[in-house]
Amino acid sequence: MYNRPTGATGLLLKIAGTVFVIIGGMGVVLPLLPTTPFLLLAAVCYARSSERLYRWLLYNRWFGSYIRNWHEGKGISMKTKVLSILFLILTIGYSAVVIVPFFIGKVALIIVAVCVSVHILAIPTLEPDVKV
Repeated sequence: MYNRPTGATGLLLKIAGTVFVIIGGMGVVLPLLPTTPFLLLAAVCYARSSERLYRWLLYNRWFGSYIRNWHEGKGISMKTKVLSILFLILTIGYSAVVIVPFFIGKVALIIVAVCVSVHILAIPTLEPDVKV
């Protein structure tokens, strides 16, 4: 695939890829932290440094579908969209109502929630595979 660097450069790419996988994994449960961009960065790092790690990520049962679906231009599932927006509303709504004391902060949080929701809805919806 690529001419893989060895030594310190290869090791740094593997470490960076692993850090990106961890951040992407956190993005699965934290609504404002994106998952796909970090997993794509991890895929690039692994593709440049280790065929084994790249294949592991690409076919991982939790993360692989994000990368494959993005790469193939399929989008994200309706379930992921609904859960993302639901968690977004719950976490930002709670923060805006309970945590943030300033009106301008509350407004800023609501604007962020609306913008992120619009972005999520603008991403193509992954059509489920129909098995006959």
